[in-house]
Amino acid sequence: MRLRETYGRQSGPLWPLLTKELREITSGRALWTMLLLLCPLVGYSFFQAVSLYSEASTAALQSPVLASSLSPLDGILVPTLGSFYVAVTLLFPFVAIRALGQEKETGALHLLVQLPYRPSTLVSAKLAAVLAAWMLASIPALSAVVLWRILGGHLAPAETANLLFGHLAYGLLVGALALFSASISDSAATAAIVALAVTIGSWVLDFTVVGSPGLLSWIAQLSLTQTLRPFEQGLLSSGLVLGTAWAIFGLIALATVWLPPGVPPRSKLRRSLLWVLAVAVMLGAATQLKLTVDVTEDRRNSFPTADQKLLATLRLPLLVTVHLAPEDPRYADLQRNVLAKLERAMPNVSVTLGGPRQGFSRGNSDESYGEIEYVYGSRSDTSRSTSPREILPLLYALAGVSPPVPTPRSEYPGYPLVASADATIFWFFGGLPLLIVLSWWWIRRTPSIDSSLVHEGGLS
Repeated sequence: MRLRETYGRQSGPLWPLLTKELREITSGRALWTMLLLLCPLVGYSFFQAVSLYSEASTAALQSPVLASSLSPLDGILVPTLGSFYVAVTLLFPFVAIRALGQEKETGALHLLVQLPYRPSTLVSAKLAAVLAAWMLASIPALSAVVLWRILGGHLAPAETANLLFGHLAYGLLVGALALFSASISDSAATAAIVALAVTIGSWVLDFTVVGSPGLLSWIAQLSLTQTLRPFEQGLLSSGLVLGTAWAIFGLIALATVWLPPGVPPRSKLRRSLLWVLAVAVMLGAATQLKLTVDVTEDRRNSFPTADQKLLATLRLPLLVTVHLAPEDPRYADLQRNVLAKLERAMPNVSVTLGGPRQGFSRGNSDESYGEIEYVYGSRSDTSRSTSPREILPLLYALAGVSPPVPTPRSEYPGYPLVASADATIFWFFGGLPLLIVLSWWWIRRTPSIDSSLVHEGGLS
């Protein structure tokens, strides 16, 4: 079989190929089993989230200060979709691998590559089927969002859409990883082990090296779970979105390289190396994009608007040296309240950790421990505060500019709601699973033949 001639043919119509891929991925047990498992998982998470949110709202209804801290994003959406994230991490690779793994096991791949489609077209069609499978798998999570609205809950369109988009990007990334795993493996079981080794390994990275300085901090960014975290915080990062897109493209390109049977492994390795280098360069370029949009309704990730505008005009490099250990709670407060916001607001900010890791756990006699040094241009100053109310005037003094005139800022009202989610249990544990089973049966049923086409002696 001359594969090169086959790949050089003009691609045939896409619709029959897409129909085939959709039929195969929806006819398997993996997708529907995942859907059935998601119903109680998402349902219980939603029930617990509403219960805790209602308890907090009971006290918040008597105090506007407490009410302002109640956000449906943190209280309902993130914990409910968190269970969906766990299922996508652990179960979705089995669904995505079916799009390619079964063909490799049965030998059908040798017939598939003889069709008038390029390898890139074949893999793209499989990715489209994986996307359709993810959309079906998201039905329990989306129904929880709808039920929250039915209960009278508030949803901010921007932050809700941003969170759903983050889960979509993460699902596609896991799906692309599964397709690549299937392309380099001889069986679906081996492919599943490879995919789970990466996804579960991401959790290990989160637990061991996140928050560590230097090289470990860079390694922590390789964790797949880091893809979803900014979206859960209400941030839309251009660098993250572009980097995720390039990672998905790179995995699909590698799957395309390893798809054709009969090609020498040395040739595949050589082409794979070129793709890895190209994608690595593009990922490095994506990390240089600093544009990040705070889509939260309460603007928790940003300074007041007047300060944001003034900080954006400070073009000189700002060097921040933090004499705190990474595990010190003061460093976490400083990072959340000041440093992360400064990196998004100012064009050139560099943060260095100067505190030893043992400084917090074992005590530190160094008098400089706990100080934060700010250097802007030729001026410098130090502070021990982690509050923007004290640090922003310090930065303005270093830059030689007057603080902005405070503008009236509408306070975030919060959205307390006392509601009962007891009735939703019947949906997640009864109604939705029944609909899923009926849909599964309908898709897997044997197609009927029109009686008008049947004649004596068989089909005409």
